[in-house]
This record gives sequence, structure tokens and C-alpha cells, in this order.
Amino acid sequence: MFVATGGATGAVMRYILTSLSKTLFASSIYGTLSVNILGSFLIGYLITSDYTKSLSEDFVKFFLIIGLLGSFTTFSAFSYEVVNLINSKKMFISFLYIFFSILLCILFAYIGMIINKF
Repeated sequence: MFVATGGATGAVMRYILTSLSKTLFASSIYGTLSVNILGSFLIGYLITSDYTKSLSEDFVKFFLIIGLLGSFTTFSAFSYEVVNLINSKKMFISFLYIFFSILLCILFAYIGMIINKF
């Protein structure tokens, strides 16, 4: 139940953020990049947070991390968008998207972990 309810919540949150992004920008890549960066930050934060230690380990692992953040972040959408950029012959943009997605998601996961040290 934790994974299912967390997954449903994360999917709705992703839909809202990517829909908002599509109204602000011409491409959906900004929404996908945003949810992946935010999700990476939150995963890094949650796995090192003292606050989550007072919660049920099952709730944190299955609801928050696997369910909510697992469905909120979206590697399959990222892959689809990269293929579309390549098929549209936008090689430079696809390279930048891949580079910044990987770099920023790892960086923000690390930042989320570091914040808990303060």
C-alpha cells in the first residue's frame, strides 16, 4: 500500500510540474529535468535526514523513496525526450540535456545529503 499510494501521489505531482513547465516553455524537457533534479535532491535529503529516522522505516523506504519519488522522477520520459531530440536532429540540445540531467541530478542528490550535516 505504501508503494501504491506514494506512486500515485508522485505521478500526480510529476504531471502537475511538467504541465506547468509546458505552459512556460516550448519543450517538455524542462519539466522532466526539473522533476529529476528535485527528486534527486529529495532522495539525497531523505536518506540522510534525522527527521526520517523518527518515521517508520517502511514509510520512508516504500512510500517516500520508492513510491513517491520513484514515480515523481522519470527516467523513461527522459529517455524518450532524448530520442525525440536526436530524431529531430537536435544533437547539441540532446547532448546538453543528457549532460545537465546527469550532472545536476547527481549534484542535487549530494546537496540534499550535505544539507543534513548542518
